[in-house]
Amino acid sequence: MTILVTGAAGFIGFHTARRLMADGAAVAGIDNFNSYYDPALKEARWSELEAAGGFTGVRVDIADRAGMEKIFAEVKPARVVHLAAQAGVRHGVAHPHDYAGSNLTGMLNVLEGCRAAKVEHLVYASTSSVYGANGAMPFSEHHGTAHQLSLYAATKRAGEAMAHSYAHLYGIPSTGLRFFTVYGPWGRPDMALFKFTAAMLNGEPIPVFNNGEMARDFTYIDDIVEGVVRVLAAPPDANSKWMADEMDPATSGAAPHRLFNIGRGAPVKLMDFIAVLEKELGLTAEKDFQTMQPGDVEKTWCDVSELDAAVGYRPSVSIEDGVAKFVAWYRDFYKT
Repeated sequence: MTILVTGAAGFIGFHTARRLMADGAAVAGIDNFNSYYDPALKEARWSELEAAGGFTGVRVDIADRAGMEKIFAEVKPARVVHLAAQAGVRHGVAHPHDYAGSNLTGMLNVLEGCRAAKVEHLVYASTSSVYGANGAMPFSEHHGTAHQLSLYAATKRAGEAMAHSYAHLYGIPSTGLRFFTVYGPWGRPDMALFKFTAAMLNGEPIPVFNNGEMARDFTYIDDIVEGVVRVLAAPPDANSKWMADEMDPATSGAAPHRLFNIGRGAPVKLMDFIAVLEKELGLTAEKDFQTMQPGDVEKTWCDVSELDAAVGYRPSVSIEDGVAKFVAWYRDFYKT
């Protein structure tokens, strides 16, 4: 079986591709190596995949229609894990057009490729950010998602709707995964743990938004990947019990489409998270307290019961263990 992984040089894509190869799958990975963050880190991940064996890498932008058509025609993937995207809630304030190519046109190209190749299952990345202004905690797939607070979240919610439409029109089994604040080794430099670690080791202050009054359902990368792999092996069916008058957004009565949260289910206060990092580094952070940034939400909290019921899995890595593993990787990779 050949599995196509988009965004394979990215954080989650790298770990997912590596896990799939370890499980015996042949992986075709694609990435455009854009400069949203240091491409050297993406190159290092890519080199790790190439060294592992069983990996075929292609450098292409998913917004390139002809390029994507060619890849699907040549690879003929049985399954697709679509993880490529323009990420970042705050990035969209200054660079809104960056989201159109990857998150909208790119999603369409992936869906068209899946239609042409008649893939067995498309698993694609969404985000906890789609819950937006929803104040009901913990966030459940059964909640409505009508009020996104960032352009990033709006484009990811649009991707969910596009995937459902293709599942309905063409019978493509599709599963959207709403990730909750992913962290760990090989992580993204724009994410809090990476930024805080780099700043503290350089003796620089760390930005603490909303004056520290925030909480996130931090989820370790291995927990995310385990969820992806289990879901990939379980394509959805249309839900025969779905009722149109109730309009449950988690499933569909007419299409083989499903949504799952993947998160630890245990929100951590930002100041407590920083304290864990301080202990692991043996340093006290100089904190630059700032106001809430546009597009941010104060708290995220994942209801993971649907994932558990469907594939028998709940993320479990503690913040203490996860932060320790990240710091160990960071010190080794950057020789600090």
